[in-house]
Amino acid sequence: MKKEIIISGFGGQGVLSMGKILAYSGLMEDKEVTWMPAYGPEQRGGTANVTVIVSDERVSSPILSKYDVAIVLNQPSLDKFEPKLKAGGILIYDGYGIMNPPTRKDITVYRIDAMDKAAEMKNPKVFNMIVLGGLLKVCPVVSTEGLNKALYKSLPERHHAMIPLNMQAVEEGMKIIQKQ
Repeated sequence: MKKEIIISGFGGQGVLSMGKILAYSGLMEDKEVTWMPAYGPEQRGGTANVTVIVSDERVSSPILSKYDVAIVLNQPSLDKFEPKLKAGGILIYDGYGIMNPPTRKDITVYRIDAMDKAAEMKNPKVFNMIVLGGLLKVCPVVSTEGLNKALYKSLPERHHAMIPLNMQAVEEGMKIIQKQ
């Protein structure tokens, strides 16, 4: 099993954190992983993306031109990465940030209304964990147990009290993701 994943959105949406937590989760399950962030000079408001590869085998290169999975959280990210998905790939998008939905017919498209769910949960900081839950529902590259371990490993201790809420957000994301 090898999944090449791109996560992209505006700075401040938790894109890089989501990738880091996903990579740590793979490490907790003894998988081979790469985590390669890319962002502009402005971390809040500018676009950011991260490439994560999770594999049972050694990863030869973290540089990719095509992806198995794309998570896009705004229109510029959809415009940039929809064409870079492999045929048969998975595209997940948050309905809040997309005006023109995906059009490709050779990929599987999922919509997750994570922004709305985060507002309903009264905590915008869990937005990225809701999206991550949606990913794990449709493409279980790591287990929720591995994810829980990764949160304890990757988050500073002062944030450990938030981990149960983060795991609840993952479960909510698994419930609300919808195939289009």
